[in-house]
Amino acid sequence: MRAATYRFTLLFTVCFLTLPGIACADKPNIVFILADDLGYGDVGCYGQDKILTPNIDSLAKQGMRFTQHYTGAPVCAPARCVLMTGQHLGHAEIRGNRDSGNGRVFPGQWPITDEIVTIAEVLRDAGYKNGAFGKWGLGPSNTTGSPMKQGFDRFYGYNCQRNAHSYYPPFLDSNEKEERINKYPIPGHDKKPEGEILAEDYRAENYAPDMILEEALKFIDQNKNVPFFLYLPFVEPHVAMQPPQEWLDRYPHEWDAENGVYRGENGYLPHPRPRAGYAAMISDMDEHIGSILERLKKYGLDEKTIVIFTSDNGPTHGGRDARFHVGGAGCTFFNSTGGLKGFKGSCYEGGIRVPCVVRWPGKIQPGSESTVPSYFPDWFPTLTAIAKGQVPEDQQLDGVDLSDVLLGKTAPERTSPMIWDFNGYGGIVAIRDGNWKAVRRNLKRPNRESEWELYNLATDRNETSDLAAQYPAVVKRLESAYLNNRTVEPDFPMPIYDKQ
Repeated sequence: MRAATYRFTLLFTVCFLTLPGIACADKPNIVFILADDLGYGDVGCYGQDKILTPNIDSLAKQGMRFTQHYTGAPVCAPARCVLMTGQHLGHAEIRGNRDSGNGRVFPGQWPITDEIVTIAEVLRDAGYKNGAFGKWGLGPSNTTGSPMKQGFDRFYGYNCQRNAHSYYPPFLDSNEKEERINKYPIPGHDKKPEGEILAEDYRAENYAPDMILEEALKFIDQNKNVPFFLYLPFVEPHVAMQPPQEWLDRYPHEWDAENGVYRGENGYLPHPRPRAGYAAMISDMDEHIGSILERLKKYGLDEKTIVIFTSDNGPTHGGRDARFHVGGAGCTFFNSTGGLKGFKGSCYEGGIRVPCVVRWPGKIQPGSESTVPSYFPDWFPTLTAIAKGQVPEDQQLDGVDLSDVLLGKTAPERTSPMIWDFNGYGGIVAIRDGNWKAVRRNLKRPNRESEWELYNLATDRNETSDLAAQYPAVVKRLESAYLNNRTVEPDFPMPIYDKQ
């Protein structure tokens, strides 16, 4: 809860920071880039050898690459909730994808409450200007979940993740107003069982990612002289696939000779070259990241800015037609999970282990690597510490401060396990403690609940050998730790555990 004492402390902090002669020069700018449905193996610095990602790879060379970093959830909205609030899924307000209430289905997802304190609010009250550009998914405009009511000074992009199913939507959200951008928008879902499929048939006048990028660059222009938090939840490579033709043309036609065109069999939009289309979306996003880095460099801010890049969950999963993943994405062809088990919507490693690179000149050793297990709840205390902000005293925070890890020092001790209490895809719980990881599935399907699975990630990162029967005491210990680190969330019930 956001107590009155917390409000007073933050108000005092803001006033102090803005007194004449008191500067924020020692506060680094923070740029947090979040890809959408990008797998652990989808970028070059994590082993990808087909898709061009030079800017992300450059960040890794100049900074630190995390090899055991996890999202907060295996799908969009809850992952973003965990990131923004610092609470794992056992405590988070949003534990699955769900549309907003009160009979309103579109546009907007279930809103976070006014009581929750976001990292944006903490940074704002530490003297930062905050801008979010991309996909939000934590509540419609003019509700408590709007980014404009959760600490951001500027928002431009997709408030609703359903609207984000198309890269040529009817509108984007500018702060709390809908800005019409395409007179003849392209819906994100269609099928074409017969006839020629042309990529240009699924394009309109204004390409949303380009417009989002331009607004983000303007934000840097306007705030280059003050500390800023730039949150960039980019939409790519989430389907539907509608990448620019120039990127599509850079990838071989031979890639798609085997499977042929995608006709919308597994949802979203048809595409004439689905494998090239998937690669093109990732490369287009990488190019946009390059534009952000160039703008920082233009103003001499690259040395004063910490840049974090990661993904909201693993790559999109398979569908009814085994030739294609959902939306036609070529995730198997590209080995998008990097050999890990599972995809988006799964709490196996492929669904939740994500790429993460951090560049912080003068602080992080270039070309360094961290094997420390970490996840989205850790960014709240980490960014708060970096910004010299005030941690909310009455809000449960489930992460650890990674500042020492970034500086190459000893990792902090994690006093409670990493937890995923996922309400979607039949209900899944996962717990990681040290090298042990337990998973239980189908918890919302009466009489179909699976038994606990147990894996030792030190020797079995691909989760091929279930050790639950050999180590029942470990399973019991992890389950008890999970139960002691969760609260009941009525809006996202998990009946089998809510009764305990």
